[in-house]
Formats: sequence, structure tokens, C-alpha cells
Amino acid sequence: MTTVDTSAETVGQRLGRDRRRTELGLIAFAAVLIAALYALASLGFSADLPANLVPFVAFVVGLTVVLHLSIRRLAPLADPVLLGTVTMLTGLGYVMVLRLNEELAAQQATWCAVGTVAFVGTLYFVKRARDLQRYRYIFAVTGLVLLVMPMVPGIGTTINGARLWVRIGPVSFQPGEFVKITLAIFVASYLVEKRELMSMGTRRLGPVLLPDLKHFGPVVLMWGVSFATLFVQRDLGSSALFFALFVSMLWVATGRALYPSLAGFLFVGGVLIAWRQFEYLRNRVDVWIDPWSVAQGGGFQLVQAWYDMGSGGLTGQGIGRGTPTRIPFVETDFIFAAIGEELGLFGTTLILVAMLLLVGAGLRAAIRSRNPFEKLLATGLVTVLGVQTFIITGGITRLLPLTGITLPFVSYGGSSLVTNFILIAILVRISHDAEEEALRRDLRVSSDGSTV
Repeated sequence: MTTVDTSAETVGQRLGRDRRRTELGLIAFAAVLIAALYALASLGFSADLPANLVPFVAFVVGLTVVLHLSIRRLAPLADPVLLGTVTMLTGLGYVMVLRLNEELAAQQATWCAVGTVAFVGTLYFVKRARDLQRYRYIFAVTGLVLLVMPMVPGIGTTINGARLWVRIGPVSFQPGEFVKITLAIFVASYLVEKRELMSMGTRRLGPVLLPDLKHFGPVVLMWGVSFATLFVQRDLGSSALFFALFVSMLWVATGRALYPSLAGFLFVGGVLIAWRQFEYLRNRVDVWIDPWSVAQGGGFQLVQAWYDMGSGGLTGQGIGRGTPTRIPFVETDFIFAAIGEELGLFGTTLILVAMLLLVGAGLRAAIRSRNPFEKLLATGLVTVLGVQTFIITGGITRLLPLTGITLPFVSYGGSSLVTNFILIAILVRISHDAEEEALRRDLRVSSDGSTV
């Protein structure tokens, strides 16, 4: 009779090898796709193959190999979809930025390398995602400091009407991008401790059993933080993102629809107050409702983006053959429109499906995890990716008022890119930990050798 080695270590090694082979196949496919798009962009623009095609491919392959080997060594059981999808999105975004602005593309390449280092560093130092829970107040203070940094005289910088940037010497960055992660860690830790109290009803209001009023304090506090971002920094996108992050985690933690309902009421009320107080917000709403009446002014970006996307049709005009540079700030706020023009509906659908795969992989890690903190943290992080994508694509397609938020991994922006690499590294760690625990649990159940 042949005996089967069912030890957790052996089965884990086998599962890890299978997942890493799948991941290697996904990033190889992504690398071929990126190289092909790079070559096509040059052919479409100048009818010649790029002279640096080989160095470009070597750069892409080098970074992805570093990421792959770090996961193979530090988190071998992680979901292979995460890195494969991120490789494709980052590569496509870089090719589009290169096609639109070569100077910015050189900076984006540098940020890709920095993001890779941040990814590996996060995996190396965060041995278990649950360990982050012990430093929740450090993350909370760090988040608040980062949030107010753009308001500090001398280093805070206003760009396009929003005070979001900090410039220290030759380096400029958006501190608010990093707040997304620190806020998610703090809120997950807080809700793990308070979720039972916030779930229990002690007061009755008609047919509804309400928790004690003091437990509504965190909702009001996050409402205040979100709208301080809107009122002071004039950043509607980040304000909505922070509030959506908290509400989604609160809903998962308590299972009560009361909190999202209350939060939605507070958010709408805050936006109405801001709309009455600030002209810039009224202008955003006016452009959203009727961009055609101000097509030569505030609505120019949106109208031009619509024309460009409409000209792309189903398959696009071909990368390098469109004219998306007519859209101001196309590399950041409107890169989704540039993809729509040159790659058509197929290209924009590819982006959305890839983001859905990322969100799905993150939610799968949350479901698989038995640790409440890791479950809530994974939920919050994928909410950041999903809501951020929805806000920017909804603004370009006029489903929502336009905001200056970036498309994750695709738009130009060093702060956003590095932050998202750290975010994915944490998801990779949670995915690995969840699979490792599930594997040990399943093997304990089947310790009689009947099943593996």
C-alpha cells in the first residue's frame, strides 16, 4: 500500500509550487502583452519598432521576477491572481504614460522600481498581518499627521485648486495616498475590539433596535475626518473614499444595515453643505450636469474625453494612433479615456475586469481568513481599490461628478503607485496566512488519512 504524506508542510509546499507556477504563467502572459503594446505604440506613432525594446522588456521582466521570487520565498501560498493582475495593470499604465509623455514615463519607471522595493520590504517586515493590530495608535497618529501635512505652510502645495501635495526639497508627494492604508489598519483594529458592542441593540426606536448612542461616535468622527478633507483640502474624491472605506468595514464588522444608512445620510448632508459653501464644488456639479454649456471652459476635459472615447469604438484606433494628448492632465485624471480611444471598449473592459479580479482575490482572502482583524483589513483594502476605480471611471463616464483621483496602478503618480504596491503586499500576506491556517485546519480534520 502506498502511503500519502499529509503533513501540513509537505502539502503546503506542493500547493505553494502549484500557485507560484500559475502566477509565473500569468506574469509571463502579462509581460508578452505589455511588450507587444509597447512595440505597437511605437509603430503607430512613428512606423518603427522602438530601439530600446529589449531593455524595456528586460526592465519589465526584471521587476516582475523580483516580485515573484519575493512571494515564492515569503508568502508561497498567496493567491496567484494578485501579482499577475497587478503586473498587467502596471505595465499597461506605463505603456500609456510613455506614449503620452516620455518625461513622465521616466519618472513612472523610477516609481515602479520604488514600488517593487516597497512591496518586498512590506512582505519581509510584516511576517503576519495580524501583528499590525498592535500598532494601531501609531498608525492612527501617522495617518493624522499625513492628512494635515499639506496644510503646513512652507511644505504644503496647492495644485489645480486642491491642497493635496507636500514638497520637501526636490521631492513632492501626496500624503493622503498613504492615509488609506494607515486608516484601514486603525479602523480594522478598532472595530475588532468594539464590533460586539456596536452590534447589540439596547434602545428601541419603533421596530428598530438601536445600539447605545455613544457607539455612533466613530461614525460621526469619520464623517468629520472625511469632510475636513473636503472642506480644507478641497478633495471630494479622497473624502468619499475615506468614508466608503470606514462604512464598508463597519458593515462587515457589525452586519447591521443601520450604519451604512446613517452614514449615507450624513454623507449626503455634508455634500449639500459643502455645495452651498464652496463655489468650486458647485462648478464641479454644474459641469457634471451639463458639460456642453461650458465646453470651452470648465467642461473641456470631460467633453474632449467623451469625443475621444467615442472615436475609439469597439476595438480602438490603435495604440499610438489616437490624439488623447488634447485632454489636459490625461496621464493622471483621464488615462482611462486615453485607453478608451486607442484600445476601445475592449481596452476599458480589460481594465475593469482586471480590477474586479483584484477585488475578488482580496475578498476571497478575507473570506478564507479566520482572524477578524485580517478579515476586516482585507475588506477595507479591496474597498479602497474598488471605490477608487469606481470614482474615477464614474467621473469620466459622467456617472458621478469628476474628481482628481487616480486610477490604481494605471495613472501616472508616484505616491499612488507606491501606496498601491504596499496595499497589494498586505493582501498577499493576508492571503498566504489565510491559506496556511485553512490548510492546517483541513489536515487536522483529516488526520485519520481518509482525505487530504
